[in-house]
Amino acid sequence: MKSLSNEKVFYAFSPNMTPQLVVEQNELFSLETCDCFSNQLSSNEDTIEKLNWDAINPATGPVFVEGVKPGDLVRVKIEKVELTGPTVMVTIPGAGRVQGLTKTTTHVSEIKEGKLIIKTEKGTLSFPIDPMVGVIGVAPEEGNIANGMPGNHGGNMDCKLIGEGTALYLRAAVPGALFGCGDIHSLMGDGEVLVCGGETPAKVTLTIAVANVENLPTPFIETEMLYATVASSANPEEAFQTAINEMFDFLTKVAGLEEGDAGRLMTLVGELKFCQVVNPDITVRFEFPKSVLKELGFEGL
Repeated sequence: MKSLSNEKVFYAFSPNMTPQLVVEQNELFSLETCDCFSNQLSSNEDTIEKLNWDAINPATGPVFVEGVKPGDLVRVKIEKVELTGPTVMVTIPGAGRVQGLTKTTTHVSEIKEGKLIIKTEKGTLSFPIDPMVGVIGVAPEEGNIANGMPGNHGGNMDCKLIGEGTALYLRAAVPGALFGCGDIHSLMGDGEVLVCGGETPAKVTLTIAVANVENLPTPFIETEMLYATVASSANPEEAFQTAINEMFDFLTKVAGLEEGDAGRLMTLVGELKFCQVVNPDITVRFEFPKSVLKELGFEGL
């Protein structure tokens, strides 16, 4: 299996990136990723003052996928996520959405037997890990988009659905797509309100191929249990309205539902959720259960 080390990283998605790995469609490959701090913080004594802020949110890549043309819909399947180091979290007064913080701290936590060990002043807690990929995307048609920003190309969506077994659909804008990912979290709640999740280095195994699905909005997520549209904007109302509109389009144009049925089902069993609220552009998603569509005769993508 082809692989790329975490020494081959970039910090902005761009059509001018030089490919670091070339793969065939549906070929298994792996990317070693740093945590979002480029592995610069290794103990509780390492404070953010030591950080090189130009090395934040590295993505491993880019990967050139043979046969992918501009305009193609690509299906990125996350086959496996293996965590390769401890989890790092920081508190930064004035950053994120948790108001009232007064101390800048670094908290490094071990992962043991599939659980994240969190030490608090009141005692030690453990939580089952649920690895997810925070930064994942393809190059835009033009310009540079910093890895910290989400958008139609993917980027820093910080969507907790994007984990092992998930398929992410994106629209290629350049030959080969120029794919990359990073910013893996061992665990994160919706919203990522502290400005970080459980930041953890990892090895991600993937496949990428062109998908022949017409009218599919992107970014689009498929898990074992649900479909989800994803939208990002500096205006929260614009973000959630786009996610809602695109799910309606999916249900009517792809799944074939009548518009009134789509609207009624969206309000009954759909879920509108925040992915992250800490970037300049926030990210939201609209989820819809696959089981409902299967019952109505939709066989899937």
